[in-house]
Amino acid sequence: MTSKIPSTSRSLPIALMRAREGVMIPIREMLSDSGITEQQWRVLRVLSEYGALDSSTLADRASLLFPSLTRIAATMRDKGLITQTRGEHDRRKQIIAITPEGQKIIDDRSGEAVKIVAGFKAKLGPDKYEQLLDLLGQLDPGQHTD
Repeated sequence: MTSKIPSTSRSLPIALMRAREGVMIPIREMLSDSGITEQQWRVLRVLSEYGALDSSTLADRASLLFPSLTRIAATMRDKGLITQTRGEHDRRKQIIAITPEGQKIIDDRSGEAVKIVAGFKAKLGPDKYEQLLDLLGQLDPGQHTD
C-alpha cells in the first residue's frame, strides 16, 4: 500500500509557512523603522507582558532557540533594551528584564500592533480568529496555558 503525499496546496507545513508570511508582513512593516528585528520584538513583548524572566523561560515564551536568545540578548543589552543579571538564588541563571528604552519601543508601537490584530480578526472574524489560535495551540509541543 502506498500513501500519496498531499498536494502542496493542502500541505500543513507549507500552509503554515505561507500563513506565517501573511501574518509577518504587517509586523515587519511596523518594525521597519524601529531598529529591531522580529525576534527582538518577541523578546520585548514577552518581557513587557511577564516581567523579568530567566533565559530558558524567555527563550521558550519567545519561541527562540536558547543559543539564538544568547546572541540576540547580547545585541539587545548593547542597545540598552534589556538588562541581564545573575539569579539571586541560583547564580548560574541569567535573569533578563526590559529597560525603559525597550518598553518605549513596545509602547510606541502598541497602537499599530492592536490595529494589525484587529485586521486579522476582521479578515477571519473574531470566532475563527480565536479558533485558529486554539487549533494552532494544539500543535505546539510546549503549549502555555497562560
